[in-house]
Amino acid sequence: MTCSPGSCDEGKARLPDVDLNAYACPASSYEAFPAAEARRLVERFEWHYTPKHGSWLNMAETELSVLSGQCLDRRIPDKETLIKEVAASERRRNKHHAKADWQFTTADARVKLKRLYPAI
Repeated sequence: MTCSPGSCDEGKARLPDVDLNAYACPASSYEAFPAAEARRLVERFEWHYTPKHGSWLNMAETELSVLSGQCLDRRIPDKETLIKEVAASERRRNKHHAKADWQFTTADARVKLKRLYPAI
């Protein structure tokens, strides 16, 4: 994995981990490589663990939708302006501790997706 200029902090690549039991986690590196090499590899990545409930892809889509409504609803003249607008939006969302509010319960799923659930 490589980092393009400006995409990684301190030379670290950001790595989303969709499944905490997957091969792509720091502990797995120590199982696959000698300790010194595993440590070197683990230090190269910034691990981003995804939520246990709900899809990380849905969360990303939701954040992009919010971003679209807040600052991408008009033409952005250049890359620098885009970077500033996105950073300002990110600061606002972080300041207000914006979170995904997952309200789709198992009971709701059994009603809406009844063809996928066995009768109990």
